[in-house]
Amino acid sequence: MPPRPPSQPPVLPGFDHIKLLGRGGFADVFLYQQLHPRRQVAVKVLLKDRLGTTSAEGFTEEANLMAQLATHPSIVSVYQAGVSDDGRPYLVMEYCSKPNLQARHKRERFSEAETLRVGVQIAGAVETAHRAGILHRDIKPANILVTDYGRPALTDFGISATTSDALSGMSIPWSPPESLRTPPQGFPSSDVYSLAATLYTLLTNRSPFEIPGASNTELDVMARIQSMALPSTGRQDVSSALQAVLERAMSKDPAQRYASAIEFARALQRVQIEHGMQATQIDVLEEELLEEDEEDGEERTRFRGVTSIDAQSATAVVPPHTLPSAPGFIVPSPPTSPSLFPGGDETRARSLSGATLPPRPVPAGITAPPSPLPLDATIVRAPESISVDDGPSAAPKRRRLAWMLTAAAVIVVGAGVGIAVALAPAGVGTPSAQESAAAPVDPVNEEVPPQVSALAGTATSEGIAFTWTNPDPVTGDVYLWRPVVPGEEFPFEETESATATVAPDGSGRACIEVVLRRADGTSAADSVEGCAP
Repeated sequence: MPPRPPSQPPVLPGFDHIKLLGRGGFADVFLYQQLHPRRQVAVKVLLKDRLGTTSAEGFTEEANLMAQLATHPSIVSVYQAGVSDDGRPYLVMEYCSKPNLQARHKRERFSEAETLRVGVQIAGAVETAHRAGILHRDIKPANILVTDYGRPALTDFGISATTSDALSGMSIPWSPPESLRTPPQGFPSSDVYSLAATLYTLLTNRSPFEIPGASNTELDVMARIQSMALPSTGRQDVSSALQAVLERAMSKDPAQRYASAIEFARALQRVQIEHGMQATQIDVLEEELLEEDEEDGEERTRFRGVTSIDAQSATAVVPPHTLPSAPGFIVPSPPTSPSLFPGGDETRARSLSGATLPPRPVPAGITAPPSPLPLDATIVRAPESISVDDGPSAAPKRRRLAWMLTAAAVIVVGAGVGIAVALAPAGVGTPSAQESAAAPVDPVNEEVPPQVSALAGTATSEGIAFTWTNPDPVTGDVYLWRPVVPGEEFPFEETESATATVAPDGSGRACIEVVLRRADGTSAADSVEGCAP
């Protein structure tokens, strides 16, 4: 069936239309130039034939959901929402210019290192949504965009719902078994399943239960999702540890999976650490409420922001330290934050500006000082014109104070090292002399295949014949190419020869996109486009 024609871009005050970006079942997405402030934005516009009451309300709900999560670095931001003059609701969103993960995995295989990094970052976004009471319900490669800075970003909360709502509309290849039942069910672990299925797709270039050479109808895939064990990735360069993590995350029984997205992220971090990689930070949205002031009854400030979680959270704690307050300044007491997922992992967050550090238990055998300085505290030197202590014993007191501070720092650092070693996985934290000489790095081949060059086309009786040159030929090189037509999306075709023929449009012109891929699955950083005549 030929794709439907795109809708007309609406006229929006303060925006200039540039081009069509994509089409979906409910909406089209256009690229606009916003005039104030000046920037390029993606505008998602609901189709006219989808303007029923339910669709319009769902579109509004999507705007509200994404706005709640807009500050997360791995969630596409929504800038504003409105209704065009012709009555179509629209969203103005962050424009991510790079290909989404669906387009990328079709032209190249992801390495285990990059797959782990993407998994941890998106898991942080999913965890943040869950803490806001939102299930995404449609996590898949096409819904993970890539920002201009190379950061994966989750989008399309169009069928999202609060965790108590009914479910509908998930994409079958990445859906968990419970979403395919009648009535469908959904839990935080359902999104964990879909994220794990997405990571599997990045590694294999196919959805988890799509079998090459077999019938892969929707009914076939649904039956396999319900009953078939997760197949191996079939890649020797993908570790058994990652395979085991994906298998648990995609268990048929939701109770057997990782209970939360942050638990899944930590499992991926452990695989990184086992391979000697730098663990990717987990970014989650923490909400910390300060108790009502007992003296004046005034409500304290609510802090809400993105927090980075270390790869291994220390459960041991030292007594809190209260910073001395200058006249006119109030240093708040430690905030309390109830667990949003009882029984789940508690995380260690960076302290907020002006707040005290939460208590940390001291390991047995270590005596903590009564008031140790927090590790991230800032020491401010008093102005020289102010005399701190003018008495005759000022110098000895200062020396004793310096000695006490030094001793406190040594104890705190020693406790931190002991905790890290105690919590490290087996084989981690006891490096050899050679390993100690340098920090661990990701074992990634940094050599990137080159772009093709000399792309040119010539008109022939069969169409426009394009040819190109491989500047650095290597055995096993192949080329992925596809026609480039504004508003159309074509799959890549693979060829071993540096030539391809494309049918011209009505004006006799044709354009093509070509990317070089090595035998190990790596490809050039960017494709090359060319048009003729």
